[in-house]
Amino acid sequence: MDLIWWAVAIVGCLALAGCVGLVLLSKQTVDKDEFMPLANTRRLTRLPEYVRAARRRTVSAAVAMVLLTVAFAASTLIAARPTGLPSWGRTNQVATPEDIMVCVGGPLTDSAVGTTLRYFADRVGSFGIDRIGLTSANRRVVPLTRDYQYAAAQFAAFGQREGSRPFVAPVSYVDYATSVEDVLAMCLTGFPSFSEPSAQRRSMIYVGPESLDRPGDVAPLFGTDRLRDLAVTAGVQVNAITPGSGDGPASELTRSTGGRWFSDAADVDAHLGEIRQHPPQAGSTGESADVRSAETPGVPVLLALLAMAVLWWWPVVMRR
Repeated sequence: MDLIWWAVAIVGCLALAGCVGLVLLSKQTVDKDEFMPLANTRRLTRLPEYVRAARRRTVSAAVAMVLLTVAFAASTLIAARPTGLPSWGRTNQVATPEDIMVCVGGPLTDSAVGTTLRYFADRVGSFGIDRIGLTSANRRVVPLTRDYQYAAAQFAAFGQREGSRPFVAPVSYVDYATSVEDVLAMCLTGFPSFSEPSAQRRSMIYVGPESLDRPGDVAPLFGTDRLRDLAVTAGVQVNAITPGSGDGPASELTRSTGGRWFSDAADVDAHLGEIRQHPPQAGSTGESADVRSAETPGVPVLLALLAMAVLWWWPVVMRR
């Protein structure tokens, strides 16, 4: 177990020690005139009723002190934000959320592209902690975001070809033509700090052709080797749906990053479902990053609630 805020735990321990010391060191001064002289006190203290009452009072005081100490310690532990304890939540998902970049290399009229956009428009609202983005050939249409309402609206609009903004920026070049390698590089650079590993799991889903028509004398900006180095270094799992023989740069990236490649564009929903069922493993690619574990306050919260419940219920039991 580790604590994110050790100062809170230290202050709590000092406060508890101060309370105990104050009780032990304080002297209760009572005026002798306040005592009422009683006769035959020994006979009274030997009565069974008195013995039971004294025992009940001692047990109640001991139980109250123990429960209050447990509740105070658990509350201090919760405030110190513990990590590494057992948790009833989905600890792995919380510790390693996923960044998903949908990379579109084909036109919106392509049936596979439209199906992909509608697929994520319907499901992005259930992501919970993951971020999703959308990149076209030359535009970051949706930067990585957890604003699921905005992302779903953008995916749905472009899936129906009703976007208020152009999906691909209308830019003309003199000595350059877009290539699949450059589109993939554009998508890879959409991850924050893409030149180094991340605490987030990263996956990219490319949907489009294996190659784009371009003049033979114009070379792409990024080569296949450079793309592979970039994806592996950034720890991105590349998946692709590209109708063809599988000899393009997208399919090569899927093989080198542990992703999935599909050539059949007739059942895109099933392919996307299989891709989402096999997300990248935390820390499986790239160098290990210094990741702070997710908070696990479940056990101390349960202890605090249990202690307070017993403390409330105990007087009821003692009165019976």
